Amino acid sequence: MPDISRPPFSVLSRGSWAEARRIADVLRKETIGGILLLAGAVVALIWANSPWSGQYHALTEFRIGPAALHLDLTLATWAADGLLAIFFFVAGLELKREFVAGDLRDPRRAAVPVAAAAGGVIVPAVFYLAVNWGGAVKGWAIPTATDIAFALAVLAVVGRSLPSGLRTFLLTLAVVDDLLAIMIIAVFYTADLSVLPLLAALLPLGAFTVLVQRRVRSWWLLLPLAFTAWALVHASGVHATVAGILLGFAVPVLTPAHPASPGHTAHGLAEHFEHRFRPLSAGFAVPVFALFSAGVTIGGLDGLRSALTDPVAIGVILGLVAGKPVGILAATWLTARFTRARMDAGLAWIDVAGLAVLSGIGFTVSLLIGELAFGSGNDRDDHVKIAVLAGSLVAALLATVVLRARNRVYRRLRQAEEVDDDRDGVPDVYQR
Repeated sequence: MPDISRPPFSVLSRGSWAEARRIADVLRKETIGGILLLAGAVVALIWANSPWSGQYHALTEFRIGPAALHLDLTLATWAADGLLAIFFFVAGLELKREFVAGDLRDPRRAAVPVAAAAGGVIVPAVFYLAVNWGGAVKGWAIPTATDIAFALAVLAVVGRSLPSGLRTFLLTLAVVDDLLAIMIIAVFYTADLSVLPLLAALLPLGAFTVLVQRRVRSWWLLLPLAFTAWALVHASGVHATVAGILLGFAVPVLTPAHPASPGHTAHGLAEHFEHRFRPLSAGFAVPVFALFSAGVTIGGLDGLRSALTDPVAIGVILGLVAGKPVGILAATWLTARFTRARMDAGLAWIDVAGLAVLSGIGFTVSLLIGELAFGSGNDRDDHVKIAVLAGSLVAALLATVVLRARNRVYRRLRQAEEVDDDRDGVPDVYQR
């Protein structure tokens, strides 16, 4: 049987054939979600700046839910705390699968994208603080998150021929980025912690873990436990999306395929749940969040000028447009240098630069952190939204220039990846 694995010491390597197929499937779903996300953001912006802006704000502030459980929340809060918990649940599934059954189970292969994600979080924060030191420092984490759906929507237009190594690197970086973002939210944006509800959340979370470890798929058992864990985390003061990623981590990735042969394993519940919930996350949860969060009344040129001259907005834009690429490039280069990793055949550092600039597209988590840092419905929050949108747009345009310049190279590499002369269903490049 041919060996279809790749050496672990390559930067931007395409990985194994099984992983390449899985990531291609994930990216197709996320690309559709990215287009819907963009549509939701555009609708929100137009609506919030139209004669019917009052109806938009009334809708976002409409309250629904049981008051006795302290869940009489606005629709905007339900979108940020509830729907994004689904997004982070899928991120937890994806991250665990990558490190348990994916190519990143080899620490040496995981080192580059993990270091790149860390650099892409640290340096934007430094850039933001350089502008806002002594001022609005609590917004330091706003430019640290990459929006994979938004980035893939841009790739769908400008990077159709992107080889699988680049796509794998971008997806892995974004998944690790999501984990770092949720850790930042849990540690730095929990203002009032109530220990009792947080401890109580361990009970439904533990029961959920036991059931999924026993391969239980019954929604009528799992969903009430998941919702109870989410509600208790929400009541504790920790942002409720943290419950989503914890529930994702609880789901097993591998399961014995044959009880009589423990050495044989197959995909577990993580893949099953990912297939079920990724379309819900990408196609509904994130676009609806964009609809409720991206609607900012700009107020014409004067309003735009006022927003973009706010030091917070300058720090956010600088972090996304400059901090992200500098951090990702520097961390990737240093990791490659110390691990003696080589660049994959046909690719160059300009390709890393293109992905690094593209990673400056921050939207979903950036808007969420902005609301946690400054509250919602005030001028500072509006300035953050405008800065995130402006910075993401600039990053998208710059990435388009870099990636389009290399499109001929990408097309040639992509064609080589599709050659299957022996017709065994596995492209030849994965067998060398």
